[in-house]
Amino acid sequence: MGQPSEHSPVLLLMAAFSRHDEALDWAADRAVGLWGARALESPRFEFDNTDYYRQTMGDGLRKVFWTFKRPFDPAELPQVKLITNQWEDEYAAEAGWPESRPLNLDPGYLTLSKLVLASTKDFAHRIYLNRGIFAEITLYYRHGRWQDHPFTFADYKREDYQQFFTECRDYLHRQRCEEKAE
Repeated sequence: MGQPSEHSPVLLLMAAFSRHDEALDWAADRAVGLWGARALESPRFEFDNTDYYRQTMGDGLRKVFWTFKRPFDPAELPQVKLITNQWEDEYAAEAGWPESRPLNLDPGYLTLSKLVLASTKDFAHRIYLNRGIFAEITLYYRHGRWQDHPFTFADYKREDYQQFFTECRDYLHRQRCEEKAE
């Protein structure tokens, strides 16, 4: 029989997208204020893989990813998703942009073997965590590269995103090696 053990720390991963650079900057400041210094930041990618968000967010969307230096306990993911949902509402109320949703924040985490995203929406491939939050394994790492599922969001299948996720994975691997050396 296996024995339960604590999960190794992972990297908190935050995706933020908007057509307004000010919104992305605002979210970055909030995230750093709560979770500490960023470990890595992606370029601001053009987000043009779907029209799903056009009505609520407008055109010309850009998406950026951040990870944070502080080790993250994956059990905290539901709380992080609830916080980022509050931030979206707060920004929409105070920013004065014409879109109903000028900022979208999608937290998750990255391990050496997978990228997990939080969601408020249930579906066949999502597991309930708690407090109305679900999780899905969006990508998994196998044979030296990221692999997707039939349900993986189209943008997460992009090579440029996955190059960034590999940088994140390499960063986490270096952290683990340093911990073992101590």
